Amino acid sequence: AICETGSNFVVILILTKYYHGDSSKVLESSLWRSSDYGTTYSKLNLMPGTTIVVSNFYICPINKKKVILVSSSINERDQMLFISTDEGSSFQRQPLSFTAETLLFHPKEEDKVLAYCKEGKLYVSTDLGRKWTLMQERVTKDRIYWSVAGVDVDPDLVHMEMQDTSGGYLYVTCLIQNCSDKMVTAQFLGKIDHNSLSVQDDYIFVKVTTGNRTKHYVSYRRNEFVQMRFPKYALPRYMSTDESQVFLALQEWYQTDTYNLYQSDPQGVYYSVVLENVRSAKQPEESALIDILEVRGVKGVFLANQKVDGKVTTLITYNKGRDWEPLAPPTTDMNGKTVTCQSPDCHLHLHLRWADNPYVSGTVHTKDSAPGLIMGAGNLGSQLVEYKEEMYITSDCGKTWRQSCCNCVYVFFFLLRFSIDEGRTWIIHNFTSTSVFVDGLLSEPGDETLVMTVFGHISYRSDWELVKVDFRQSFPRQCTEADYDSWKLTDLKGEKCIMGQERSFRKRKDTAFCIKGKSYTSALTTKTCQCSEKDFNCDYGFERAQSLKTEGDRCFADFWHDPDSPPDDCHLGHDFESSTGYRKVVSNMCEGGVNKQQSAKQHTCPLLPPRGLQLGIKGQILAVAPGDDITFIVHQEQGDTSNTKYQVDLGDGVRAIYQNLTVTDEPIQHRYEQLGVYRVTVKAENMAGHDQATMYIQVTAPLQEVHLEVVPIAGVNQEVNLTAVVLPSEANLTVFYWWIGDNLQPKLSLENSLITRFPAEGEVSVTVQASNGRSMVQDTKTVRIYDLFQVIPLAFSSNLDLLNPNIPEWREDVGQVVTRILAKITGVPQESLVTMVKPGLPTTAELYILPPESKPAKRSVFVDKRIPAIKQAFSENNVSFIVRGGLQVLVTLADPNGGVAGPGVWALAVIFLISVIATGSFILYKFKRKLPGRNVYAQMHNEKEQEMTSPVNHSEDTQHIIQGEEFIDDDLDSQTLGNHSGVVLSINSRELHSYLTS
Repeated sequence: AICETGSNFVVILILTKYYHGDSSKVLESSLWRSSDYGTTYSKLNLMPGTTIVVSNFYICPINKKKVILVSSSINERDQMLFISTDEGSSFQRQPLSFTAETLLFHPKEEDKVLAYCKEGKLYVSTDLGRKWTLMQERVTKDRIYWSVAGVDVDPDLVHMEMQDTSGGYLYVTCLIQNCSDKMVTAQFLGKIDHNSLSVQDDYIFVKVTTGNRTKHYVSYRRNEFVQMRFPKYALPRYMSTDESQVFLALQEWYQTDTYNLYQSDPQGVYYSVVLENVRSAKQPEESALIDILEVRGVKGVFLANQKVDGKVTTLITYNKGRDWEPLAPPTTDMNGKTVTCQSPDCHLHLHLRWADNPYVSGTVHTKDSAPGLIMGAGNLGSQLVEYKEEMYITSDCGKTWRQSCCNCVYVFFFLLRFSIDEGRTWIIHNFTSTSVFVDGLLSEPGDETLVMTVFGHISYRSDWELVKVDFRQSFPRQCTEADYDSWKLTDLKGEKCIMGQERSFRKRKDTAFCIKGKSYTSALTTKTCQCSEKDFNCDYGFERAQSLKTEGDRCFADFWHDPDSPPDDCHLGHDFESSTGYRKVVSNMCEGGVNKQQSAKQHTCPLLPPRGLQLGIKGQILAVAPGDDITFIVHQEQGDTSNTKYQVDLGDGVRAIYQNLTVTDEPIQHRYEQLGVYRVTVKAENMAGHDQATMYIQVTAPLQEVHLEVVPIAGVNQEVNLTAVVLPSEANLTVFYWWIGDNLQPKLSLENSLITRFPAEGEVSVTVQASNGRSMVQDTKTVRIYDLFQVIPLAFSSNLDLLNPNIPEWREDVGQVVTRILAKITGVPQESLVTMVKPGLPTTAELYILPPESKPAKRSVFVDKRIPAIKQAFSENNVSFIVRGGLQVLVTLADPNGGVAGPGVWALAVIFLISVIATGSFILYKFKRKLPGRNVYAQMHNEKEQEMTSPVNHSEDTQHIIQGEEFIDDDLDSQTLGNHSGVVLSINSRELHSYLTS
């Protein structure tokens, strides 16, 4: 890296790096400094006795005396900065607590610097890197921009693209003094594509991809973002944003190695094509390089290489793309012989930005300090030839050209050729006896242009060679006014009024051997012209189905919308007799004369009906919670808007009428308080017709829990009912996903139940997920499948109904109590018995008797001898348990005849006790697990008692309990229940133990 510093540009800093052969890791680096413009160099030793690697250096753009080096120790553990305020004469070491990857100086304030880290962190310093403050995290590299002077109000504002907590990307701004998450401001509502933020002058660009469709948005002078209107499915590449206009290269769906060049209105929204099929090429970093070049020194002049049918030709424009012409060939060659190249079959063609030939630099040279002087390599003929290189120069901005010097000037140098008369004659200067591949040329504008440093290498494995060339001794004096001539700018047809002005420039006479000096100005006079046809271009506001091209005018209207839409020649209520609209070319300075904007015959357009009405909401979220603020967006693609009324129905009884809604951008804001689905409609209507747009808003509370109700035992190929109970129970619009066994493809249903069958014996895992657009919850149960098992319906004494909270955990615990008591009485192994208490009232259960481990040979002769003993235990009222308070609960056969069912299906009747009047409310202690929004029964402990309460009154305490407030400590026992109303009951663990051992 080589760079000039300082106010007089006499200091040169050179950073050399030695890379590892198999990676991009820098093993060594050296920093060299020259204070006499390259005559001598000294190697800087930043830390004597310590080996450090300098990865990069940065020079303040507004005070080149200030330099910052980014370096690290050889092991890359310790990173540091070296700061200089005297052009690198001395450095101050500053340790860093982070690893800086890139630095970005403020464009107007010399001590303010941003530092980006590989981890995505952004730091700021206001004292030239001595102290750093963390601004923000999750920032995208190379998508960080300082404020733009004259556009952004606060110079401390920073534009950045950052990642939010959900993984999406946002365009935000903040001030360097306070850039916490709470202080950043989202400037674009919604997420943007990664690496899509671009801040250029008056414009800010972002893009948003939804599905397979990408939309591009622009903000002009920090106003609201508007969708850019150019052809669908086109890939844009931003070219230039100066002078309140965007030049844009678009590759459309049918193009591979060419782009179409478009120019915008001042706001950057509407685009018209100015040149089709501009050549392009892919670079190693996969970015496209467009073969167009802006000529420096003269505004409005561009060169472009157009590729049509495989042939590349060079064109020039003098009015920012309104008119293009091929380059006129020179009349004679460098030896004075007549050139046999005549229009229209032969022209001059130049390599602009790139070339297929690797030995050709492919760059046309222009300078602001030398207006009208263009130098480049190319050839004469019907097209550009890649491997034919000749040098051509123009001194009048492309009107006339002359061949200059010899071929191969871009390849490598044994000697240096230089010219002091705009390339008419060349002087040879030998500066090395060895062939050198030239890597670059370092020079300075003004009188110091006469001192140059040529740097290159003898071979690809050699060190750099630097040669200083000083031409100052060849020019003994400063130029005076007598040493200059003037020339007037004209286009290829001799027109003097270009971009609304007649412009004259001055240049040094060919015979004057003098130095221009830094005070030299090239512009001499300007004269404003009267407006003519050539000062106007196409109006960008026409929305047409296809491009419109009129005789004598390169007028193309934008066709960004659907190609099936019919043409619409009206714009802002007016039609033009020529079927095209005009506006003055941006930056054109003409006055008076022909005014195409007013002289074109206008007549009032017929009133057009609204078409393409669209309705959306900011953030694009269609499922919201009660009380959320919603902003509706209405967009109309075509038709009259100034005389249209918009009737808005928000679906909950709120209606409103708006006038000029899509023009004024008046926000429609609303808040839904009740759960439900609301249909929102907007009807646009005028005297010519109407259009309507509809959308549906889901207002629902987030799901808190889902509980899967399913029988624990099922028969082979028997129907089984799976039921999902969600909380809160008033949640609506829930979709259920059912996973059965190892199947990765779920079954979907809008109902909370599903009938299924299990084809074989074994254990099957069943999972249900419930989703309502705002949340998703899940529950899993295991079902055991048997070919042979018995089911006995059971009933409980009615006193248990008063204590039944209808909670799954309570039912499971009571079932376990019955199973243990029955196993003890009958001697049947507990593993062979499963008691399932069913939901709802009255309290009932089913006893599943599983087959013994040794299965019978034939099912028809199998008689389960355990059944009579089990039936006898229930018939003799031996199965009972006592709850606290001395109440005895008796378990009996539900069928008085003691019938036994075979493998059956349990049809669930899910009843929630959510009404105090219907079934009462229950205060439950000793939570096994607390489930949001409902009461949960407690797990039995060996040492502590289960506790439950009977229904309580409608006290204030009860209402708090129903709402799920925390009201008990897990360590409380039955003696600390307080004075809640109702009878406290319990199953004592010692009493349960006596049942099991008696």
